[in-house]
Amino acid sequence: MKIDIITLFPGMFSGPFDESIIKRAKQKGLVDVCIHDLRKWTDDLHRTVDDKPYGGGPGMVMKVEPVDRALSEIRPGPGSYTEVILITPQGNRFDQSTARDLSGKDRLIFICGHYEGFDERIRSLVDSEISIGDFVLTCGELPAMVICDSVIRLLPGVLGDEACLEHESFEHGLLEYPQYTRPADYKGMKVPGVLLCGDPKKISAWQEQMSLERTKERRPDLLKHRK
Repeated sequence: MKIDIITLFPGMFSGPFDESIIKRAKQKGLVDVCIHDLRKWTDDLHRTVDDKPYGGGPGMVMKVEPVDRALSEIRPGPGSYTEVILITPQGNRFDQSTARDLSGKDRLIFICGHYEGFDERIRSLVDSEISIGDFVLTCGELPAMVICDSVIRLLPGVLGDEACLEHESFEHGLLEYPQYTRPADYKGMKVPGVLLCGDPKKISAWQEQMSLERTKERRPDLLKHRK
């Protein structure tokens, strides 16, 4: 997969994208991440990417011209399975299902919003708009990192044991069941006996039941569409 990120702050990605799973995915050649400075596509001495909004109002708004020029250069031609994504609080809520869909693309291009907002005409240049939640962040770089991490770990070969994906929270619309490791008894806190019985069927049934109970208790909204 190829991932392009158009940003005003390229340096923000050097830490998160050079550690852990994303680093290993890059080293294996499973993902190619390119960070692009939006100011590269400005044409004035001060490399201006924002301006005051028409009609007045607080703050500055991201200009459409640099974004359009960037996409014209970065976006591949017809035939590529590419998704251009605008990071915005007004976008569709990101979830595991969305991550799955995006992991099937050949290429993802992210536009990180900043300042007070962006010129409305930028919306016409993208394929989708995504938000990671109903809260305010300083910039779109942080959500882009979160989305990339969630998507990259779903790519074939990225995780050492891909079977673990099947049991993670949200993968089947449920929260993950409780997990334990040694010792079996720590200061009176004991591992449930069923996990020590050695019967895979009983263990699987217990795990499914615990997932349902935990989801009902903590995230009942996830159960709305389950029978």
